Amino acid sequence: MAAKALIHSVETCGALDGPGLRYVLFLRGCPFRCIFCHNPDTWTLSGATQKTASEVLEDILKYADFFRFSGGGVTLSGGEPLLQADFAAELFGLLRARGISTALDTCGYVDITDSVAECLRLTDLVMLDIKHLDRARHFEITGKPCDKVMRFLNYACENGNTVRIRIVVVPSLTDSPVYFEALAKYLTHYKNSIELVELLPYHDMGKAKWHALGLEYKLEDTPAPAEETLAKAEEIFGRYGFGTLRTKR
Repeated sequence: MAAKALIHSVETCGALDGPGLRYVLFLRGCPFRCIFCHNPDTWTLSGATQKTASEVLEDILKYADFFRFSGGGVTLSGGEPLLQADFAAELFGLLRARGISTALDTCGYVDITDSVAECLRLTDLVMLDIKHLDRARHFEITGKPCDKVMRFLNYACENGNTVRIRIVVVPSLTDSPVYFEALAKYLTHYKNSIELVELLPYHDMGKAKWHALGLEYKLEDTPAPAEETLAKAEEIFGRYGFGTLRTKR
């Protein structure tokens, strides 16, 4: 029986989740509870729409011309898409057979099962969100340690995936030059696999969702990072040989 995805929502012409115009499929379920998450409504499985990979493909193919014109494709996001790795691998196999680019937006907090390995084999671009390099600070931000994320990064790079590192730049959490320096130095071990470092300036546009769900938003008074902070991050990562991209969600 074909695996059915638990789908939260779809963005049909996304421009912020990989190169070109993209069909972005947001799946439900996530192992993290990031304190700056802008999609807390994806955490649980309730309210999901269920579809098979073939059913999703039928909708995706309506936008194939946009992918060709823009150099885009399909991105699986969430939530955490690799919690539904059977579906992800099946969909990416169908897309690869039709020459459609695949991207995976993941937190990396998964075990490398056969389904996860197969999905990565069929992924053209892995966009890995590194919440924090420090184990204790990572736990503070997500509710989980970072060890499994770093093992995922190592596996993806060793197995030939092209990786884009995504960093949410949050004042007082992930915005110090010392942290940028430490992360850039760590990532040099994977320089041949990392295409660029994407900086996502913190914003509080998800705050209303937290309130609507009855959740405490711990970053209530946190401002957006200063321009000087983002420029410093670009300078530091550039010094270590990484290109950077700023994406404002």
